[in-house]
Amino acid sequence: MKVTVKQGGIQFEEAPLVVVNLFEGVTEPGGATGAVDRALGGAIREIITAGDFKGKGGETALLYTRGNFPAKRVLVVGLGKAEKFDLEAVRKASATAARKAHDLGLARLATIVHGGGIGSMAVVDAAQAVVEGTILGLYRYRELKSDDENGGKPLEELTLVEFDEKKLADVREGVRVGQIVAEAACLARDLSNRPGNLATPTHLAETAQRLAQELGLRCQVLERAEFEALDMGALAGVARGTEEPPKFIILEYNADKPDLPAIVLAGKGITFDSGGISLKPSEKMDEMKHDMSGAAAVLGTMQAVARLALPLHVVALIPATENLPSGRAIKPGDVLKALSGKTIEIISTDAEGRLVLADALAYAKRFNPAAVIDVATLTGACVVALGHVATGLMGTSEKLNNRIKTAAQATGERVWELPLWDEYDELIKSEVADVKNSGGRYGGAITGAMFLKKFASDYPWAHLDIAGTADTDKAGSYTAKGATGVGVRLLTQLLRTWPQETASRG
Repeated sequence: MKVTVKQGGIQFEEAPLVVVNLFEGVTEPGGATGAVDRALGGAIREIITAGDFKGKGGETALLYTRGNFPAKRVLVVGLGKAEKFDLEAVRKASATAARKAHDLGLARLATIVHGGGIGSMAVVDAAQAVVEGTILGLYRYRELKSDDENGGKPLEELTLVEFDEKKLADVREGVRVGQIVAEAACLARDLSNRPGNLATPTHLAETAQRLAQELGLRCQVLERAEFEALDMGALAGVARGTEEPPKFIILEYNADKPDLPAIVLAGKGITFDSGGISLKPSEKMDEMKHDMSGAAAVLGTMQAVARLALPLHVVALIPATENLPSGRAIKPGDVLKALSGKTIEIISTDAEGRLVLADALAYAKRFNPAAVIDVATLTGACVVALGHVATGLMGTSEKLNNRIKTAAQATGERVWELPLWDEYDELIKSEVADVKNSGGRYGGAITGAMFLKKFASDYPWAHLDIAGTADTDKAGSYTAKGATGVGVRLLTQLLRTWPQETASRG
C-alpha cells in the first residue's frame, strides 16, 4: 500500500472518501470533524440529533457530499468513550474505515490522524496506529484463491492529512514505523496461514535466506546431520518421525557489531503438529499448521528490526520440523539428550515444542545475550487459563518481564504473567532422566515454562505462550480469521525501546 502525508484541512481534500471521527456522546463536533460538518451544512450534527450516530466504537456513518465538498464521500467513525480512548481505539477505528472503503470498492481514502488533535496523544504514535490499523484491517489470506469472492478493488493508497505544519515530521515518522511494523506482521500472518505442505521447514529457511539477502542479514541453516553433530538430541528426536527435512535456522541482524547488546528471539517452528505417537484428535487438526506461529513472529520481527535499523544485535533461532508418527518416531517412555547435556524423559510426544526450544535456548548462550525471549504456541493449558485474549508471560527476569508488559500496553498485544514457583518443578521430575517433558494436565502452561527454564540459564529469559492468541476463528477489529501475526508488534516495540545502558554487552 502507498501511504502519503499531506498538510492541509481534510475538508479541502479531493478523494473518493475522507474519514473523520467523533467520541461517544459528542453533540457538537469540533476540530477537523467540525470543519467538515460546516462544509456540509451541518450534516454531521443532523445525524447526531436524529440519533442515527452516537460515536460508539466501531460505529460508522457514510455521508454523500452531493458536490458541495471536494471529496465524494465522508465517513464518520466512532471512537467510543473519550476516557477510554487509547492507541488501540485508533487502530480499531482505522481498520473499520479501511474495511468500509474496501467494501465500497474504493482505491484511496484520506483520513485525519485519529487522536492527534483532540485525543491529546503523541502525534507520532497516533499516526503509527492509523497506518497499522489500516494495513492490518485490510489483510486477507488470498494467495491460494483463484478469485476474490469479496470482489471490489483493493484499497491501494492511504493519505494522512494533518492541518498543523509543525506536526508533519512526527506524522511522517509514525507512518514510516507503522508501515514497516504492519507489513512485518502481515508476513507472519502469511507464513502461519500457509498450509503445512507449503510452509515446510524448508520454506521457513528459504524465507530467512530471502530476508538475509534483501536486508543484509547473516543467515545460517543447519541441516539434520549438522545439528545432530552438535548433539541437539531434543530437536533431532522430534524430527525423527518426519521425512520432511528439518532445519535449525540462525538469522542475525548487526552480526558484525559485537559492541551492541545481543537479544535472542527463539521461535517454535513446528510446521505441522499431529501430536506424533501421542496422536491428537482428528477434529481441527488442520489448525495445527499454525504451530509454527512463533517462528513466523520471529521472522516478521527480524524484517521489522532490519528495516527500522535498530541499534541492536538481534538473533533469531528457529528449530523447524514437523511432528509426525512413523516407525522411527520417538515414543512415550523414550529418553533424549539435549544440547545442554540434560536428559529428557518423553511422557507425551505431543509436548514437542518445548523439546525443540530446549536446544534453541541452549544454543542461545553462545551469543552472550542481554536477553532471550522465546515465542511459542506451547500449551493448550494457556488457552484454558487466558482464553484467546492474552498471551502467557513467564520468565526469570522481573525487569525483562516488565519491559514486555510495557510494550504490550503500547501495542494492544496483551500479556499476562504467570508464576514460576519452585513447587511447579516437582511436577516435571523424572525417575529415569533429568526432567520429563510433561507434568500432566494441571498447571500445564506453567510446567511447560518450567521445563524451558531448565535450558535457559546464564541470561535473562522470558517465555511467551501464544497458543491462544496466534490464530482466531472469529474476525476481530483488525484481524481476519486465521493467523493474527501476534508477537511481531510486541517484540518490535520492545526492541525499539530497548535501553542503551546495556550496550556494553555483546
